[in-house]
Amino acid sequence: MERSRAILLPGSVLPAGPAYDALLAALGPGADAVAKDLELYAGDSPPGDWSLDTEVDGTLREADARGWDTFHLVGYSGGGAAALAFTARHPERLLSLALLEPAWAGNWDWSPAHARLWKQYEELDALPPEQFMPAFMRLGVKPSVVLPPPGDAPPWMAKRPAGIRAFLQSFRTYDLDRRRLEEFRRPVLFALGALSNPDDYGEVAQRLSGVFPDFRLEVFAERHHFDPPHRIEPARLAGMFLDHWARAERIAAEGQ
Repeated sequence: MERSRAILLPGSVLPAGPAYDALLAALGPGADAVAKDLELYAGDSPPGDWSLDTEVDGTLREADARGWDTFHLVGYSGGGAAALAFTARHPERLLSLALLEPAWAGNWDWSPAHARLWKQYEELDALPPEQFMPAFMRLGVKPSVVLPPPGDAPPWMAKRPAGIRAFLQSFRTYDLDRRRLEEFRRPVLFALGALSNPDDYGEVAQRLSGVFPDFRLEVFAERHHFDPPHRIEPARLAGMFLDHWARAERIAAEGQ
């Protein structure tokens, strides 16, 4: 039996390995899945012309190098925004889409609360490096969530503030084609942490539920954006993914 082929895109902080190692292990032999690092961090600093399309093109190269005409795509946070951009540009390559709290989902139909939150994200740009990451993380969760104090930063963390700023800049100007997303008929799974900021990821889930024709929301009651299910509850999420992918493959085989 052929294994489900999937590409997993990480967020703007953790590299793909530590982000997805536990999930890949939980998926086991039923999946041929690869965790792909972001193009954003291929060099010492973000390329001057980087945009979400850079990640789209990198994902396409990864699939082509593996000989995958079609595959499942998973994206978390910034990688989720890139996965949405990929879906709009290359829907014919995807069997399904899975979104783990995408950091952004287009600039249409924002509520006033979501617009205020994004104003706060824009204000992060003025902060010095030592304040940037704590303030960025605080915006992503409910006020009641206690975030861990900063520890010793690994070497790759030095690239992250500039990378996050590059994402935020691309979000301001990128044209995510809503019509193309509405035409995507394959299954879409959205995993949401109940402790994440509802004006951010909760609103994104609600908006996308009205865009994708085949949309399923799964809520993880004890999770938030910075202790996500792919790291903390990998077995549960792996089971969801395997079911999601099997259903998508049945739909594709039936020519729907």
